[in-house]
Amino acid sequence: MARHGADRTVPRAPQASGGELVAEVLGRHGVRFLFTLCGGHISPILAAAKARGVRVVDTRHEATAVFAADAVARLTGVPGVAAVTAGPGVTNALTALQNARLAQTPLVLLGGATATVLRGRGALQDVDQIALVAPVVKRAYRVSKLRDLVPALEEAFAVARDGVPGPVFVECPVDLLYPERVVRGWYASKAGTPKGLVAKATRWYLDRHLDALFTGVDGVDARGPASAPPPPPEAGSVGTAALLLGRSERPVALLGSGALLDPAGAGALARAVAELGLPVYLSGMARGLLGPASLLQCRHRRTDTLREADLVLLAGVPCDFRLDYGRQIRPDAVVISANRDSAARALNRRPTLDVGGDPGLFLRALADAVPGGFPRPEWLARLRERDATRGAEISAAPDGARGALDPVALCRSLEEALPEDGLVVADGGDFVATASYVLRPRAPLSWLDPGVFGTLGVGAGFALGAALCRPGAPVLLLWGDGSAGYGLVEVDTFVRHGLGVVAVIGNDAAWTQIAREQVEVLGDDVGTVLRSTDYHAAARGLGGEGLLLDDPTRRGPVLAEAFRLARTGRPVVVDARLGKTAFRKGSISI
Repeated sequence: MARHGADRTVPRAPQASGGELVAEVLGRHGVRFLFTLCGGHISPILAAAKARGVRVVDTRHEATAVFAADAVARLTGVPGVAAVTAGPGVTNALTALQNARLAQTPLVLLGGATATVLRGRGALQDVDQIALVAPVVKRAYRVSKLRDLVPALEEAFAVARDGVPGPVFVECPVDLLYPERVVRGWYASKAGTPKGLVAKATRWYLDRHLDALFTGVDGVDARGPASAPPPPPEAGSVGTAALLLGRSERPVALLGSGALLDPAGAGALARAVAELGLPVYLSGMARGLLGPASLLQCRHRRTDTLREADLVLLAGVPCDFRLDYGRQIRPDAVVISANRDSAARALNRRPTLDVGGDPGLFLRALADAVPGGFPRPEWLARLRERDATRGAEISAAPDGARGALDPVALCRSLEEALPEDGLVVADGGDFVATASYVLRPRAPLSWLDPGVFGTLGVGAGFALGAALCRPGAPVLLLWGDGSAGYGLVEVDTFVRHGLGVVAVIGNDAAWTQIAREQVEVLGDDVGTVLRSTDYHAAARGLGGEGLLLDDPTRRGPVLAEAFRLARTGRPVVVDARLGKTAFRKGSISI
């Protein structure tokens, strides 16, 4: 460029823009989808990613983009990637980032930012994003020079996958992403024609700033995807666990999302659990691990079982509120806790055996070490009888809702209608929780769970990621009418991207799980009343298909029609009008 006061033009070799460098890193790491809501701060990333063959999937809310990236990571093991614009784009993503952190999901969030020279000077959407994001990610990077962009991204992918997986944030200032000539033109236009000493000094400062911004890019370390195998179990833990299990008479295993952090090993994990022969309860992402008909899997009366068991094996399950902070397990029981996260292993209850490393690998090693496993036929038969009794009670219950549809009966119809290769996405709400009692996921990684954070609004993003990862597989999205409010507009996204998602909304015109307890304790339904909105009509307005289900005799035909329409590549919303029941009375956790 022509320097002020110089008598010649200094030639510069052309170099890739920051946006192109980001796209190159994504390509090397096998990223197939980049989820986003557009913004001027990140436009070069989106354009370059598209040019490189990465599919750019634009959503209607930043949280949806991050949730979709989360789902991709859970299903493939490759860190999911989302890009959001500066300021409100980043703050809108915070809930989804925390959800991914608690779920131990490897994810990279690219955040736009104001130009480096304008940081802290009142620029549009300028905020200390690192301070906001740092508490909910494994690591946050602020890139200030182009030569640091690729190393930061390479390290971000490694950190996201290493040890306890989780989200990583990389802040990318807008003047690093556009081509150098464009950025120099911006700075020159802002500086104007230098007149006077102050103006000349300003121009000199900007030229020096730009030189520092763009030099030294050649020779940048571009490593590509690093090998990140799941950490093996700690030495000696398998042998000790085998001894403890061998002495037990009433063992039970609880498997949660932490056992499925290595999706490639899901099949081997399922075989190992079957070989161990332990009665097992599956939760979170582990739902479906053993298919719909395993004789080892128990679904009901878990609290009763934990009060009787003399050994509890926790694989990827901490003693948090879901286990009443460990109090559901009898005090004298032997506890084996396997988790990548050391804090999670010791949460609220110190285990008898603390097993670091990947829970899935631990169970596989245990099965290999003890051929024949640890069968306890009498104990298993006792649990199966108890489980079957409760299952029969649920199945035989009459349609007892005060209204058109009984939630349990609707879930039984969903179980019948769900195709064998179907994948279920669970959002939040009373209806969705009811479905967890009835629906039986068909295979490993066929249930996408919102996770421990209790976050509403995950459904649309999870369904988006699942439909892209599993093209052709039926995706069933379960919404309460409350959680649907967070993501119904994403039907527009499904339409634009040709994704035939079937969304069933349990419409009972209320925040029912909250209202049920609130009214009883406080005598007031304030804040819990919704309208019986025509969600099927809203879906049609957004370009999808909408079906009304308000007749109990039409459950099967309407659901069959929904899956038929979805096979044409169009999203379908089933507006299921539910009546009131007390099925989940007393279910609120504190």
